[in-house]
Amino acid sequence: MERRGFLRGAVIGTSAAAFGGSLMRGAAYAAPAQPGAGPYGALGSADANGIMLPAGFTSRVIARSGQTVPGTSYTWHNAPDGGACFADGTGWIYVSNSEINPSGGASAVRFSSAGAVTGAYRVLANTRQNCAGGKTPWNTWLSCEEVSLGYVYETDPYGVNAAVRRDAMGRFKHEAAAADPVRKVVYLTEDETDGCFYRFVPTTWGSLASGTLQVLKAGTATSGSFTWQNVPDPDGSPTTTRTQVSGAKKFSGGEGCHYADDKVWFTTKGDNRLWQLNLTNNTYELAYDDSLVPGGAAPLTGVDNVTGASSGDLYVAEDGGNMEICLITPDDTVAPFLRITGQSGSEITGPAFSPDGTRLYFSSQRGTSGSSSGGITYEVTGPFRA
Repeated sequence: MERRGFLRGAVIGTSAAAFGGSLMRGAAYAAPAQPGAGPYGALGSADANGIMLPAGFTSRVIARSGQTVPGTSYTWHNAPDGGACFADGTGWIYVSNSEINPSGGASAVRFSSAGAVTGAYRVLANTRQNCAGGKTPWNTWLSCEEVSLGYVYETDPYGVNAAVRRDAMGRFKHEAAAADPVRKVVYLTEDETDGCFYRFVPTTWGSLASGTLQVLKAGTATSGSFTWQNVPDPDGSPTTTRTQVSGAKKFSGGEGCHYADDKVWFTTKGDNRLWQLNLTNNTYELAYDDSLVPGGAAPLTGVDNVTGASSGDLYVAEDGGNMEICLITPDDTVAPFLRITGQSGSEITGPAFSPDGTRLYFSSQRGTSGSSSGGITYEVTGPFRA
């Protein structure tokens, strides 16, 4: 991995409370997150599923690639990737992408109010390398193709309505999406070494059928102010979307994206960074950079998918590293939350909380085999803080 040089510029931003929690509102800006003791304590020994967890937490396997989901007749897809949860009456649904090409698509597992699996089914088919995506406020799942000139597909997690390709959201190597109901836009990451960060402004909020694709413009520093500019040709052909606007800020391999409380965070795998945009004052800064951890003791490397809890904690999954999901607290402490053992040839994908915040879902994309056919989807239950 070629690491970019780092020069800390003038500090711009708001408090560490930008992580969406209620702590430290209005406090002075703190440096990017540093290692410390996590809120749940040290990891214990690996359980029967090979997962190391803090005391009080337990894991179970929900599904395995190529095998029927227990309690259903549905065969789970290969290479499970990005995911999200949706309320479903008294229960909920977990949707998961399939990062294979061709075929791809996404599947869903339905749970009862007690957490029992009650069904599983396909929600998207015949697409390419569906990596991450995002949930909309109107309860659809945006499944993103991580291929050149890839599309975003809006899918129905309840399995009723057919998926719809949303051309207006641009054609590029899509990764993740995060909806902002305040500004009524959807943020999009691009998995290219010189990728950009975008937002889609729908003509009508609640419909992604038409709208304007914009790209973030900023300087080359790791903090500063930003603006948005329209992408002239969202179709990306013959000129790629990332090269159409002069001054568009480049990011090294955009990955996960999460919105909460007037902030949006996204990860870049090429430099193991977590970026934060403050949407109230249009500034950006680093929330985490593994190269800024003294002594080479960074707990979080291989940054990838990211999600948030109601507590304001961010959960960042590793692609490689120690196969951990690490959390970053509102007071800028980063610590491992869990570790998957015996699966060094895999990556952790699709972290998402159940609607009540008591269960965390995620996958090991290639499991113990190191192959896309070896994916395993898990659930962790325990005393997550509110």
